[in-house]
Amino acid sequence: MALRPVQVNIKAVDSTAVGRFWAEALGWSAYGHGATTYVGPAGGLVRPDPVALGIAVVPVPEPKTATKNRVHLDLATTSEAHQTELVARLRALGARPVDVGQGDVPWTVLADPEGNEFCVLEPRDVYRDTGPIAAVVVDCTDPQATARFWAEATDRTLHEVAGEGAALRSAQGVGPYLEFLRTPDVKTVPDRVRLDLLPYSGDDEKAEVARLRALGATDLDLGRGGGDVAGTCLADPAGHEFCVLTLP
Repeated sequence: MALRPVQVNIKAVDSTAVGRFWAEALGWSAYGHGATTYVGPAGGLVRPDPVALGIAVVPVPEPKTATKNRVHLDLATTSEAHQTELVARLRALGARPVDVGQGDVPWTVLADPEGNEFCVLEPRDVYRDTGPIAAVVVDCTDPQATARFWAEATDRTLHEVAGEGAALRSAQGVGPYLEFLRTPDVKTVPDRVRLDLLPYSGDDEKAEVARLRALGATDLDLGRGGGDVAGTCLADPAGHEFCVLTLP
């Protein structure tokens, strides 16, 4: 048994506008479904997409706080010229530069129109075949332990372990990476960005949730700030929120 990461869930006061931003940023399409705006490759909403990791922008009443998100997206580029062009295009769409203590680095840190941080990476060979999203990056104090939980919880396999981080990717070697980066700070506010997981067809959702609890996940009540959720919301052993969605 395993679960598939199906989408990155982003909370927003204006979910339609933020959904449009991310669709244009990634060169994808925005699909309205109820109050949620889904963002994915053109051709119609497919969940789960066989390669890409989509985005679901859900409306919430509370704006983002000044606290840096503990989950963010890294965007891939193919050349220095592409990186420069992409940063300029994103700023024209409403992104703004932010300082999260990155110092002098070759990538650019921006925030979407509601303040959710993300990075536009310099070209790196490792991300040449990921699609527009290179990685979903998770801040944590123990990357190895957190990566082990997610490797057991999902169908992603351990790709790399280093002193300050660890990375997972699909067993087929497609799509974005799921990366865990060591940071000294601890979680102080609810997550604005999280992962949503989906069981495989034929799997028992309740059994999957029980398995996650046995791995160290804890139950979570997102309350009215969690958006509409059809499924079970949990937190991993490091406190990162995620949801197991109900199969359609």
